[in-house]
Amino acid sequence: MPKVLLVEDEPALGMIVRDSLIFRGFTVVHVENGNAGLEQFREHQPDIVVADVMMPDMDGFTMVEQIRKENQNVPILFLTARSQTADVVRGFELGGNDYLKKPFSLDELIVRMNALLRPKMQKQDTTSVVQISRYSFDPAKQKLTFNGQEVLLSHREAELLRRLFEQKNQVLERSSVLKELWGDDSFFNGRSLDVFITRLRRYLREDPGIQIVNIRGIGYKLIV
Repeated sequence: MPKVLLVEDEPALGMIVRDSLIFRGFTVVHVENGNAGLEQFREHQPDIVVADVMMPDMDGFTMVEQIRKENQNVPILFLTARSQTADVVRGFELGGNDYLKKPFSLDELIVRMNALLRPKMQKQDTTSVVQISRYSFDPAKQKLTFNGQEVLLSHREAELLRRLFEQKNQVLERSSVLKELWGDDSFFNGRSLDVFITRLRRYLREDPGIQIVNIRGIGYKLIV
């Protein structure tokens, strides 16, 4: 479950983003200024930082500049109403990985966050085989094993199962996974996703302790 440090000084926006991320399976620490953000970064070592630029006490640029002196690898995404080219350039020069201008959609934020997190998660996946109840799942080799019987998954099947497992017992949002794996959330791609879910259910049917349930209008949940 990815850990997010959200640094946003607008209380209403911060609460909406925090609650939406938690609903989608993230662990979130939310603070409202750069000083607190820097303290929480050192304490929690998050997987990704989402930071506003214009904040009291310490602005986002200064905070990120300090973070980059201590950690060169954590993904950082700026949220800001500042849209001048010079501000965007400065954000990247200070070590930001992406820049999302306000107002923004939560779906776009999550897609961008997942894109930044993916290399880290893939690196973790290549070093470990995970247990899904009585199944062994090797994301790197795209292999699912049950009682010595192996099933080789397609790349898209393995990526979908990986996302379901990373958010097991929580909702995997349909729109987000369509945009990540299919490129958009059109009707026809949605039908294709339904077919892939059916395939995964068939692969996992030997263990009655596993279910992939449809959360109508929202997405899917892997229950283990």
